[in-house]
Amino acid sequence: MPPALAVACFLSNFDRFAITPLLMAIATGFHVRLGQVVLVASGYFFAYGCAQPVWGMLSDRYGRMRVIRFTLCAAAVCGLVSAAAPDLTTLVILRIATGAFFGAVVPASLTYVGDTVPAAVRQRALSDLQLALAIGTAAATLVAGAAAALFSWRVMLALSAVLAAVTVAGMRGLSESRADTTLRRPSEQLASVLRRRWSWLVMAFGLVEGAVLLGCFTFLAPALEDGGIGALGAGGVTALYGAGTLGFSRLLKRVAMRPAWSLLAAGGVMMAGGFLVAAAGPNVWGIGAAAILLGGGWSFFHSSLQNWATTLVPEARGTAVALFVASLFVGSAIGSGLGGTLAQHGHYQQLFLLAAATAVPLTVCAAWLRTRYTPTGS
Repeated sequence: MPPALAVACFLSNFDRFAITPLLMAIATGFHVRLGQVVLVASGYFFAYGCAQPVWGMLSDRYGRMRVIRFTLCAAAVCGLVSAAAPDLTTLVILRIATGAFFGAVVPASLTYVGDTVPAAVRQRALSDLQLALAIGTAAATLVAGAAAALFSWRVMLALSAVLAAVTVAGMRGLSESRADTTLRRPSEQLASVLRRRWSWLVMAFGLVEGAVLLGCFTFLAPALEDGGIGALGAGGVTALYGAGTLGFSRLLKRVAMRPAWSLLAAGGVMMAGGFLVAAAGPNVWGIGAAAILLGGGWSFFHSSLQNWATTLVPEARGTAVALFVASLFVGSAIGSGLGGTLAQHGHYQQLFLLAAATAVPLTVCAAWLRTRYTPTGS
């Protein structure tokens, strides 16, 4: 994967995960309740997800690099304006727009890997992608926590926007992964994906995973802050998620040739275990251990679903991957939105227990059905 593309993936996660340590600071700055500020995160996730089919079809038709460059430019503009938002409503609207544009980067990058790397070794290439995403996650939580504590949440949003503009400048000269596509009309691309039942199953798994892993992860930092930990400390603890993703992605590369169902099962066990630990002890040690385990769940479970999505419809890979990512982030918006009610009343243990309970049938079903799947192409 070209270094500039890895940087773009890093930045996509950097912007997305920065919001978690900022929620309490934004609530304090605008003098509103946490339950209202959660819209900044859930709106971003929802837009990130809903925009995916559009970007996927456009990348199939016009090219992966062209879509990434355009959306990074637009995200930079929206990010700079959101840093100066005068009220919560304006901020929510601008973060929704920013999420919609940043949402194109990772699925287009996944599709690029699918275009250029043979299926037999693709899991290893995707683990390299996970490395860039993990570093972005860890950096975001650390830098965002520090920015909120030492300066303002606005500084973090502005920083992300500036980095997006710089990244676009560094992507000049990158070639497309494929010069043409056999499917021209969006309706053909979409139909070729939706007519296959496996596409619906993988999207369903992505939806539930998004609600459990991404949606409920949003509340790790607020749980610590509710217990008296400052934004800087909460950001530092939840940054262990990035460290866990980083470490487990290296492990994944070593075991990537094992059966896909076993990787899904391992990731699901870590996901459920992480939330159980968080529920048992919503303190620094419990949340820290949970963050590491959830990073492992993301590395194993999510990357295995990603790899599965790249094999569904090779002739419309961009659309298939984008629909999968759309389901993931629509699920994360649902999870964070529903979890906001429990978090607003301080019921973090119940929230994490519910997440753990949902992760169990998700893991069992995904691992079992993966054993019954036969790829239709590379």
